[in-house]
Amino acid sequence: MKKLQHTNLQNIIKDSLKKAISYQDYRALVKDLVVKESTTGNEKTEDLANYTMLNDRRMKRWDKTVKVDEAVKEKIAKTNINQTWLVLTESWCGDAAHIMPVINKVAELNNTIDFKVVLRDENLDLMNQFLTNGGQSIPKLILIDNATNEVVNTFGPRPSEATKLVLDYKAKHGKLTSEFKEDLQGWYNKDKGQNAISNLVSLL
Repeated sequence: MKKLQHTNLQNIIKDSLKKAISYQDYRALVKDLVVKESTTGNEKTEDLANYTMLNDRRMKRWDKTVKVDEAVKEKIAKTNINQTWLVLTESWCGDAAHIMPVINKVAELNNTIDFKVVLRDENLDLMNQFLTNGGQSIPKLILIDNATNEVVNTFGPRPSEATKLVLDYKAKHGKLTSEFKEDLQGWYNKDKGQNAISNLVSLL
């Protein structure tokens, strides 16, 4: 049974990789959606289109400003990683807007990392293999060994410190409020991608 499940997962990943695009193509897709006042995903609403527009600005800013420490750069560059980094996302997702540029920045430091993007709602079979506490939370990064096609690790939907903030708040208040979500955006802006970089390096 386990072998069958394993083969099934590899087939699901293979199918999703056929639909995958580069980060640069994903950024172009989001820019195009902003012009059309639209969004990715099965649900098309004005709110989600507005989030897509906001996230395009966020990603543009982070693409320019995310900095990786020189020692970390050297460590990543010297490691033979040989992995495909496949991320599930949607253009309206606020966490993804802060994290995707960071993942791309790290992936660019090593030519043995192939960073690919797929949309969650178009790849639910894959998403359902990598749930977070039973939910289809994004972004979800899947690290795949290119030599064996094995999944070696995952990351997301949030960096470790942000995850703790969310869990602590939920434990105390039962759910995430709009005020908390604003505070979380503030945390991302203050952290500048450093917690995500640290998490990603720990997976190598």
